[in-house]
Amino acid sequence: MNKRRLAILAVCTLVPLMAFALHAFATRINLNDHYAVGEPLDELHGVAIYYNGGVNTVQGRNLTPDGYNLGLRYQCVEFIKRYYFERYGHRMPDSYGHAKDFFDPTLGDGAMNAKRAMWQFVNGGASQPQADDLLVFGPSLFNRYGHVAIVAQVGGAAIEIAQQNPGPFGQSRERLGLSQRDGHWHVDNSKVLGWLRLPSAAALEKAAPLPAAE
Repeated sequence: MNKRRLAILAVCTLVPLMAFALHAFATRINLNDHYAVGEPLDELHGVAIYYNGGVNTVQGRNLTPDGYNLGLRYQCVEFIKRYYFERYGHRMPDSYGHAKDFFDPTLGDGAMNAKRAMWQFVNGGASQPQADDLLVFGPSLFNRYGHVAIVAQVGGAAIEIAQQNPGPFGQSRERLGLSQRDGHWHVDNSKVLGWLRLPSAAALEKAAPLPAAE
């Protein structure tokens, strides 16, 4: 192999490695000096949404006094679990996992997600998202963990979500398009896998899946 080919190979190898190294560094520092990590930015029904700086910043694990795991401060998962715990006293049977893991692709539309003790609906299925649903985003090239948020409002052709850790310059509230086509509901974002819904106490006791959408 001649020197020119070796140089091309070296460049092709080093450039992606440098890009990922730079990304890893940048996502662990606060690039926005208007806010400090841990500063309250917003709230949804009295549950605080905190600033996290770089999306991979971690400030330790948040546990309830009796040891229930709410997640890593101030990641997106920590907000949604803290939201359901503080607002409804809901504890997920599986209290761990990355954001993408909150959606189980093996389940049918409308089935019970036993790990989260919530009904699960697929994006593009028969069920319209509702306020207080848990919205799950899949992974992307520079975010292999996915993202989660709470549906704050549903109205017209859009939903508003409340989220923690959208990035140093992201917003705690975001609007996403909502459409109905042939009887199926679509959140118009290709990364949205679906949404989970907290059932009533009676439904949780039965823990029976809803009929699958046809």
